Amino acid sequence: MYGQQAQQIIKQLTNNGLLETTEQGVGIVNLSHDQGKKFYSTLVRSDGTTLYITRDIAAAIDRHDNHHFDRMIYVVDKGQDAHFRQLFGTLKAMGNSWADRCKHVKFGKVLGMSTRKGEVVFLQDILDEAKMRMLQNMKNSQTTKVDNLDDVAETLAISAIITFDLKNNLESDYRFDWSHVLQSHGDTGVYLQYTHARMCSIESLCGISLDTDCDTTPLVEQEARQLIQHIAAYEDAVYKAYIDIQPKHIVGYLFKLSRLSSVAHKKLNVKGSPDNVAQARLLLFNSARQTLANGMKLLGISPLNQM
Repeated sequence: MYGQQAQQIIKQLTNNGLLETTEQGVGIVNLSHDQGKKFYSTLVRSDGTTLYITRDIAAAIDRHDNHHFDRMIYVVDKGQDAHFRQLFGTLKAMGNSWADRCKHVKFGKVLGMSTRKGEVVFLQDILDEAKMRMLQNMKNSQTTKVDNLDDVAETLAISAIITFDLKNNLESDYRFDWSHVLQSHGDTGVYLQYTHARMCSIESLCGISLDTDCDTTPLVEQEARQLIQHIAAYEDAVYKAYIDIQPKHIVGYLFKLSRLSSVAHKKLNVKGSPDNVAQARLLLFNSARQTLANGMKLLGISPLNQM
């Protein structure tokens, strides 16, 4: 793909005096003036054929011309850092000012990942293994309250893997550990799901209806105020994740939201409290649940109402 366009790129670079030929007959674009040291992009082999980067240049120009993007983000492992510096540098050398709006989002390696099927690991193997382990955990648990165990186990497995992966800095290597991934407590995807399901239970068992216009002045306890303040910080977490292109900010926010919700739940009873207090607390827990659900959905996680 983009083979014909790549040849046009070579002609354009040649006509503009940007393409140099080495003693070995290889076509390069010198980018040293951008990098402060000898740095170049190799675009043509000695036999005249183009390379991946030449076609990547053609693809980038085609995407800009057709989509007029605000930003173009390449999510590729950090081992390709030099490739993307060459790509963006060449685009800029060609006079494409929008090259500054192209970004390489790097991700690190996952260490220690293995399944019972062997050492070559595919995502489907990991998902199947996680689902099997989660299903076994649910069958062994006396608190499991759902009949559709298979579907819930699959959702929990996906939640656990997504959260374990995205809670780290994208560029950092990390060690995959089954004993931590599927834990139901601590900073895990299963804990997020448990918190959401528990707050759904509060709403369904409290015996009163939600009133979004109720008086919230009874929420005077420290646990309530801390939870309210954290709910209000949701937009900041999402914005920071957007600016940094780091989902870890949302994951960290949701972990803290779950912890604060758990503390508040232990202290602030809804059922059995005076009506005005119960209404205010129910609204608080409903707001926390909705915020948790919204954040989970941003991460690609489907919130569970029961576990």
